[in-house]
Amino acid sequence: MAWQDQQQSPWGKGKGPPSPEDLLAALLTKIKETFGGERQGDGHGPAGLGGLVPLIGGVIILVMVGSASFFTIAPGERGVVLRFGAFAKLASPGLNFKIPLMDEVVKVDVEMVRKEEFGFRTATPGQRTVYATEGYDAESLMLTADKNVIDVEWIVQYKVQDPVNFIFKVGDVPTAVRDVAEATMRRIIGNMDFDYVLSNREILAGSAAREMQKVLDGYQSGVNIVTVQLQDVNPPEPVKPAFNEVNEADQDMKRLVNEAEEAYNKVIPKARGQAKEILEESHGYAAERVNEAKGDTARFLAVLKEYKQAPEVTRQRLYLETMQDVLPNLQQIHVIDEAQRGILPLLDLNSGKAGPREVKP
Repeated sequence: MAWQDQQQSPWGKGKGPPSPEDLLAALLTKIKETFGGERQGDGHGPAGLGGLVPLIGGVIILVMVGSASFFTIAPGERGVVLRFGAFAKLASPGLNFKIPLMDEVVKVDVEMVRKEEFGFRTATPGQRTVYATEGYDAESLMLTADKNVIDVEWIVQYKVQDPVNFIFKVGDVPTAVRDVAEATMRRIIGNMDFDYVLSNREILAGSAAREMQKVLDGYQSGVNIVTVQLQDVNPPEPVKPAFNEVNEADQDMKRLVNEAEEAYNKVIPKARGQAKEILEESHGYAAERVNEAKGDTARFLAVLKEYKQAPEVTRQRLYLETMQDVLPNLQQIHVIDEAQRGILPLLDLNSGKAGPREVKP
């Protein structure tokens, strides 16, 4: 080739690779040779075609400029256009225009969920993900408010919300997210007791996400916290046996308390019901006696009024009414005359016979 004959190299002729300028010069030389640019003509032959060379070169330059003036932004991305290094505009997905040699485009994926892991790392992602936990104790070991050590493994997921701030405001956004996440989690857990941390993962994760978002917004980092999830919260390995024993004792205590509450719920409500029943019965009995007394008093007063008006008649009526109530309940009736010294014959009213009979002494 022509460029191999013209290329010189410190290591020998034709040894070095050609530059783009050399390739373009070789292409122009080849075109001139093809159309007879090196021969003299009368202006009507192939030598007259030498004027096409600048035209072809201009077309090539025009094509190169045109290709450098357009760029494509994929779905889920945003393009930050920099003009002489300063922010000019934000490009949406699709075909966009830029000024060659003046504009530079930085593409930012705003749909991808970025993730930071603490206390572990994902070794092999997939359906059965393999995690590596060795060597990350400095991230996961924390001190609680009751001065116990706890091993916390968690992840932080976030997206780019503002591409401009994401590029310009913070030099290293992933490192900033890691530092803010670790500081926030250590502060929250440091204010909680050991047992509370173990039993309230979701509350702690929600508080951490809100505080992290507040700090990152203050930094103008341009990211949005999607979720903070506590993967594993356990005591450190050396104290796990003792911790398990404490848990077993705690479970036994809760079981005994539940059994006691069950017995309490069986006996106490029943006793309270019986006491309430007796109390209601006493109230009813008291009301009954009071009403009876009031009725007897009213009846007595009514009889007294009648007695004052007609004493003999009233006395006789009371006597008869009393006998009417008393006599049917008697088994034997003895009639005694005060003037009689012997025993009178007995009239047996219960035998159903009309005849009298003697009562022997």
